[in-house]
Amino acid sequence: MSRFRSLWQASLNATKKALTWDVENWIPPTERYIFNFNSKEELKKWHLYSDSEYGGMSSASLEITDVGNGLSGTGIFSGNLSLDLHEDSRWNISRGGFCGMRSKKFDGFIDLEPYDTIALKVKGDGRSYISTIYTENWVNSPAQQEDNSWQAFVFVPKGNWYITKIPLARYLPTWRGNVIDAEIEMNPSRIVGMSLSVNSGGGFPGAMTGPGDFKLEIDWIKALRTQ
Repeated sequence: MSRFRSLWQASLNATKKALTWDVENWIPPTERYIFNFNSKEELKKWHLYSDSEYGGMSSASLEITDVGNGLSGTGIFSGNLSLDLHEDSRWNISRGGFCGMRSKKFDGFIDLEPYDTIALKVKGDGRSYISTIYTENWVNSPAQQEDNSWQAFVFVPKGNWYITKIPLARYLPTWRGNVIDAEIEMNPSRIVGMSLSVNSGGGFPGAMTGPGDFKLEIDWIKALRTQ
């Protein structure tokens, strides 16, 4: 084989290899972990909130179980929902009864454009929970500092582990808990955070409601491509 032909063949092989690598690299996996509650390091990614910030008396905690023997732990989001209000509160709220855990803002954005579903492996208590996705603010006024929020209910029967799947199309745009009555599409390539919350009010028919204790055990949260 001539030197020219050898160089040509080597170049062709390298190009084929590069093209093959590019094709494989551009196809995302069918699932992607967003959060995995298997170590206490996960606690650094979240902060808690409740109506206690506005004069209510609900409380919440987030912990990682310590199972030992080299086994992975799981997250436990638990607390108490109270409808009571502090009499001396400076906030004018009509009722309490909500708690939540919100992720700290991602370093940049998480791009979930290749995916169509959020999946959570959870063990519930019979209550409805609210899954929220926060995206970069482009729906609201540019002067508004809050992120856009998209919400969907999650109901998990009591006592067993379930994998609940929520299509991204089922998340509705909301403003401070109220659904925005407009045709708006989420931009899944600009996700800045997520949260899980619970309140004493409605949700799925037949779900447990009212004040009292709550407990949601969480193994992981993933993005899935199902189509």
